[in-house]
Amino acid sequence: MSPYGGYLLETVLTLLAVSALAFVLLYAARRVGVGRATGGLDLVGRLPIDARRSVVLVRVGRSVLVVGVSEAGLIKLGELPAADLPAAADAPAPPFASALRTVLGGTREKRRESGSGTDGR
Repeated sequence: MSPYGGYLLETVLTLLAVSALAFVLLYAARRVGVGRATGGLDLVGRLPIDARRSVVLVRVGRSVLVVGVSEAGLIKLGELPAADLPAAADAPAPPFASALRTVLGGTREKRRESGSGTDGR
């Protein structure tokens, strides 16, 4: 085997070993519960302002904090009692695929109605 082939084999084996070790560690951490939310914090809602900024509602005990989130950090915008929040609807948001299908379906219907998308030949 040439020296180049040996280096290539060693690199591939090392990459596989490191990937396997990372997979095992992440799987074990997930089973133990590392990174899961605990305590009295609960994310009530999130409103994206643009790609890097949003406003979030965080329930802490019996109050709700209004927090601004941006690339510069977090800032408390306000606070209100949890009782003042309207009851949240438990209906989950539609999956991305159905939202995309709705948007694309609407676009196709508009093209058919207007006759665009054809060159008229």
